[in-house]
Amino acid sequence: MNRRRLLQSAAVALCPAACGHRHRAPLPFATLTELAAMLKAGHTTPLLIVEHCLERIAQIDKSGPRVNAILELNPAAKALATTCHPGALHGLPILLKDNIETADAMQTTAGSLALHDHKPKTDAALVTRLRAAGAIILGKTNLSEWANIRSPNSTSGWSARGGLTRNPHRLTHSASGSSSGSAAAVAAGLAPAAIGTETNGSIVSPASACGIVGFKPTVGLISGSGIIPITHWQDTAGPMTLTVKDAALLMQVLAENFTTDLKPDALKGARLGVVRDQCGKNPQVLALFETALEKLRAAGAVIVDSVTLPNISEAGALSWQAMLIELRQDLNTYLEQRGGDVRSLADLIAFNEQHRETEMPHFAQEFFEQAEQLSTPDIIATGTAARETARRLAGPEGIDAALQAHHLDALICPTNDPVGRIDLVHGDTDERVASTPAAVAGYPHLTVPLGFVDGLPIGFSFMVTAHADARILALGHAFEEITLARRAPEFRNA
Repeated sequence: MNRRRLLQSAAVALCPAACGHRHRAPLPFATLTELAAMLKAGHTTPLLIVEHCLERIAQIDKSGPRVNAILELNPAAKALATTCHPGALHGLPILLKDNIETADAMQTTAGSLALHDHKPKTDAALVTRLRAAGAIILGKTNLSEWANIRSPNSTSGWSARGGLTRNPHRLTHSASGSSSGSAAAVAAGLAPAAIGTETNGSIVSPASACGIVGFKPTVGLISGSGIIPITHWQDTAGPMTLTVKDAALLMQVLAENFTTDLKPDALKGARLGVVRDQCGKNPQVLALFETALEKLRAAGAVIVDSVTLPNISEAGALSWQAMLIELRQDLNTYLEQRGGDVRSLADLIAFNEQHRETEMPHFAQEFFEQAEQLSTPDIIATGTAARETARRLAGPEGIDAALQAHHLDALICPTNDPVGRIDLVHGDTDERVASTPAAVAGYPHLTVPLGFVDGLPIGFSFMVTAHADARILALGHAFEEITLARRAPEFRNA
């Protein structure tokens, strides 16, 4: 489906009455905003929307192309569609990454067999907010097991419980991760939106790789309560959507007292700094980026080239040193509170060894084993110091210093290079993703579709200082309006 057809489909989805039916299921790729308008106008119902999503999941995810983005469907989804109460997300289906707890019939496992049959007693805080806004929790999405913190040789999008998620644009290629299923599901039109999580790249990387919008907000803006952790210093949930407007809509629900103003002329006079050392060297990606810069200039933006973030390599290394220590601490706390047979990282390592054939057929658990050894007071103190330095280098002395030195509104670069082919034997091919600066600093990062290279999506990144989340969404929305780069996947199997 080309861009024109995509827009025509959305228009028809908004105007079902013109086809002679008062109530009508939406066409694929109707956005949250469009669906909300349909519901308000009485052109569809929450039940029809849910049934449409379930039918598309059956046709595309579980058969046909077999994207395999959905790990588990909510058996109560249809019932919820008939009882959902008014709110900003009334009657709108939302998917959740399988490390976000729900107190219902679904499990929360991080893709691991070690947490099989885990059904939390309470919803994650963000799920409580979604339900209060009238959203329907449609199901759980697959992910890179344990949010991709188990092994350096992992394959993104694979979990022992869920198997392998594929990129809807080219099924032979990676969907990236760790929010692989969330990105692939939205890109394939299985649901209008999903909630992913990120520690470093796990929202923006799969979103850009699958050709959708991904927003990693300021850490702490969305409550992390009820999310299986890696490190509280970097972990955050965030929206994965078809449009920036939809991401902003979700943020107004997920975060306390959050408002946005998506002005169409937000780019006029905006000073945007090109971070060349985060842009990579792929000539096709850089050509797309240069075309986008020209469009930004035409929209009134001021482009400041060759801005540098000199401390990012050191910040990233220190962050990783701290992260393994924090992983053991935060995961142990979570598992102990959760209950069950696996109550610590040590128990988890033992479980994986006992179930090696099903849990580790493709890669091992080296990161888990390293983290388990990092428990002495001296090591923990070293990790605390490393985390403090990493945050300072990436934040105040990194992103903030660059913004202030050039009087910038945001930093920009291509989010990613084209993802590689899936290889369960050798693992990921580790293409460039510009995620570390904002991830380590805990600052907002938005990726918006930029274009395609060899049929694979490329994203465009905006990064800003802490708590400038509304500003970055406004810039991204205006950029999206002048580029219209998103297109429906072709499910190519080559």
